[in-house]
Amino acid sequence: MEHYGKKARFFVYNSSNLNQLDSFSSNAGINVMIINMQAFNTSMKEGGRSKEARIIYDKRDEFGSRRPIDVIKANNPIIVLDEPQKMGGDATQKALKNFNPLFILNYSATHAKHHNLVYALDAVDAYNQHLVKKIEVKGFQVKNFRGTDHYLYLEDIIISPKHAPRARIEYEKDYKTKGINHESRIFDVDDNLYEISNDMEQYKGYRVSEIDPIAGTVTFTNGEVIHRGDVVGDVSEKDMRRVQIRETIKSHLEKEEELFNRGIKTLSLFFIDEVAKYRQYDEEGDEVLGEYGQIFEQEYNDIVNEYITIFDTPYQKYLKAIDVKDTHKGYFSIDKKGHAVDSKVKRGSDFSDDISAYDLILKNKERLLSFEEPTRFIFSHSALREGWDNPNVFQICTLKHSDSTTGKRQEVGRGLRLCVNQDGFRMDEQSVGKSLVHKINKLTVIASESYKDFVTDLQKQIKTDLYDRPRKATVDYFTGKTVMVNGNAEKLNKQQATMIYQYLIKNDYVTMDGNDNITEQYHMALENNHLAPLPEHLVVYAEGIHKLIQSVFNDKILDDMIDNGNETKVLNNDLNDNSTRRNFKLYGDISIISMLIQFHLIAMSL
Repeated sequence: MEHYGKKARFFVYNSSNLNQLDSFSSNAGINVMIINMQAFNTSMKEGGRSKEARIIYDKRDEFGSRRPIDVIKANNPIIVLDEPQKMGGDATQKALKNFNPLFILNYSATHAKHHNLVYALDAVDAYNQHLVKKIEVKGFQVKNFRGTDHYLYLEDIIISPKHAPRARIEYEKDYKTKGINHESRIFDVDDNLYEISNDMEQYKGYRVSEIDPIAGTVTFTNGEVIHRGDVVGDVSEKDMRRVQIRETIKSHLEKEEELFNRGIKTLSLFFIDEVAKYRQYDEEGDEVLGEYGQIFEQEYNDIVNEYITIFDTPYQKYLKAIDVKDTHKGYFSIDKKGHAVDSKVKRGSDFSDDISAYDLILKNKERLLSFEEPTRFIFSHSALREGWDNPNVFQICTLKHSDSTTGKRQEVGRGLRLCVNQDGFRMDEQSVGKSLVHKINKLTVIASESYKDFVTDLQKQIKTDLYDRPRKATVDYFTGKTVMVNGNAEKLNKQQATMIYQYLIKNDYVTMDGNDNITEQYHMALENNHLAPLPEHLVVYAEGIHKLIQSVFNDKILDDMIDNGNETKVLNNDLNDNSTRRNFKLYGDISIISMLIQFHLIAMSL
């Protein structure tokens, strides 16, 4: 609209202020009437019993003896429906027809009915155009070793220039008089679990023989191997939830300092299956923490102590100033006694009637994004209603069983919007540059199942919802396609299409196996801004041509969209034959780098 030098006037429909309808009708400019679904159901259905419904369909003396609906109808308005799949009922459709619209635009990611397609932006396009966050999944797999019932969890592999790779492992320890507790400690090669656990029989033979940061594994002398994300032994659901909560806190803190320095508030969202697991009430009606709330505070205090330093940097001051009780909140429906309750879910629907929570999070969105607000961790029973997708959610943890693939995608979608900084600026390509968008905007999903299972289901749903996409980059595909040149639409002829195809072949951007798929080499060159120049006659069409190339679907695109969060984030650099052990190689690599840095600093001081 600004392109045409126009500015839209908008108002929210209110049956008690009908004068706005006169302005809407008589003004020659662009006028927008906004109405939410709740108000629509109350006001717009003919024959309704509510006062609001009677007002719009009756002749009003104060409105010049006119019916408000007739004033709206006379304008033949263009109706834009957000989430139209929720407005498919007969009464709603009849009410919409009463507007006598010029046409209706349906805006949704999950259409129940498909009409004439005007524009499609699917998950792949959104990702390729850097309009959404990149996804990282931390999954967990429960397994047993040779029928044993001992407990082991490989939390992390620690890399440091001061020593060889080490592993943080959670295990069971026998305190004799105090019983058996779960403990977490750092292990080195040759550490003996049997001795460290105070001679628990289940750990006999479990001496650490190798710590491999590249593969993300710890190998024991008895031949057993545990991978990052493996939870071994007789594992209860409470054990699993504790692991998930801990990983969410760790992932949060790993990102938070860098984002803080960029002026970006970090939020984490927990999905839970019942309110009582987070919040309960004692006999006096006072709030007390449920199981998940207690676990969170225990784990947060333990983990945050590792991040606290003696330095008084702005982030350290921020971190130290937040009390654990203030940093987590629950958003739930409220009953008549003021107690949080499970939000009701309608039969056949994934959406709750969590009205109070919905309103709360909308009203507090700006405050929630401020560093002055200590809340960083949000527990929600049902956050699938519109408006819950806060842009600064960087971690989503599912503390519940989800058999619904659609539910998984909706849950992940709560955190996909690009984040904003303290000034409200979106951290998009325009603000931070193409190379940094997905480095800053990365959503970590802490799943309740293995990485493979979670990602397979998620990719299947994404694939299902993709609009018809070309699978081959052929001459026929490019022929007749429309591209924009200096604001004008031009169609590519067969000669130009042939030149594009030859360009792809020449630069190894298309496979030579007869499938004509776009290669990984193209995507890497695109990501690194190293694309080979197009032939001179095609340069003017460059932007449009590359959009067409990127529209060609390849399953590898889905793999690129979702990273494995359990992979060790180090590079495998083979040095020499000084040692065959990878941990030595990596340690040597880091030590050399460290020495070079120190040498450089000394040289600068001379």
